[in-house]
Amino acid sequence: MATAYAQPFPLANPVHKVEKPTFGPDLAVRLICPECKDPNPNIVEQFSSGDLVCGTCGLVLGDRVVDTRSEWRTFANDEGDDPSRVGAASDPLLEGMEQLDTTISFRDGGSGIARELQRAASRSSASRAERNLLQAFRDISSWCDQFSLPKTISDIAKQLYKRTDEEKLLRGKPSEAIIAACIFIACRQAHVPRTFREICSLTGVSKKTLGQCYKAMEQAFNLTPGASAQGGRHITTPAAARGPEDLLVRYCNHLDLPPNVQPICSDIIIKARELGIADGRSPVSIAGGAIYFTCHLLGKVKSAREISTVAGVSEGTIKLVYRLYYADREKLVKEEWIKEGKADVRRLPMDQTK
Repeated sequence: MATAYAQPFPLANPVHKVEKPTFGPDLAVRLICPECKDPNPNIVEQFSSGDLVCGTCGLVLGDRVVDTRSEWRTFANDEGDDPSRVGAASDPLLEGMEQLDTTISFRDGGSGIARELQRAASRSSASRAERNLLQAFRDISSWCDQFSLPKTISDIAKQLYKRTDEEKLLRGKPSEAIIAACIFIACRQAHVPRTFREICSLTGVSKKTLGQCYKAMEQAFNLTPGASAQGGRHITTPAAARGPEDLLVRYCNHLDLPPNVQPICSDIIIKARELGIADGRSPVSIAGGAIYFTCHLLGKVKSAREISTVAGVSEGTIKLVYRLYYADREKLVKEEWIKEGKADVRRLPMDQTK
């Protein structure tokens, strides 16, 4: 992910802004000794004395030279902290913001002065927009930790939130809804999709508000399947269309099913889609019904209640999809599975009341 070299999540229809001219030092200017006047001077920096000396004639050209080198001279842990002056690594997510913090100690003898100083420092050190952005980053990290999502997804969600804040796309929407939409899109970008229901239960955001924020971001950042950014800008890989088969790995792991169940179940879902079976059903419903069908087909029986708990859909919905699959079972089950002894159509129950 080239976050440090190009702007992530470029707009689908970028607005070309007139860039202000930037000024920098003239690198063609050279320091020449006034005594030697050599076009190729031998200038020596003596950091021990803080002088800038001509190496040919010894004339001091400057004094009080600041030593910009690091001071890594920690050879043992008992010598205290590392005296290096380089500081912590810069955070690309905080680019354009002040990244040096001032920490005030809590040790004030119980007088309460430290808390007042901290409050005053927080007001003066950062603007309201920066404080809101940092708070959003903390919320994203917290919710990703609750969902056991890796740091890569948290970073993608933070990048997307920052781009949304920079472009002022969702004015008036609550920050919780924007954060929820960012996490939802980040999961899709990282190929570990989560459903709307899971994101809503995690963040407490309504499904309607989450859908509105997601649609706005999808159109603004060209996240529709098969789209890409043009004009030589950074191309963000779009989230591919997610189907029920993308949810199988997680559901099968939660149900403690053997490894051979997931690929067979995925083949059944793809074949059913080609035949138009269970069209119009949600991916979660199809995944639950397909797992129920495959478990009985392979003799690894799981009850509809167990699958319902994992998938988050009702038992009736799971059995409805199962009945649709059962009606075309001869077309969905491959002959090689039966010949190899993996599957047996006779294991599929007809009565779905149990």
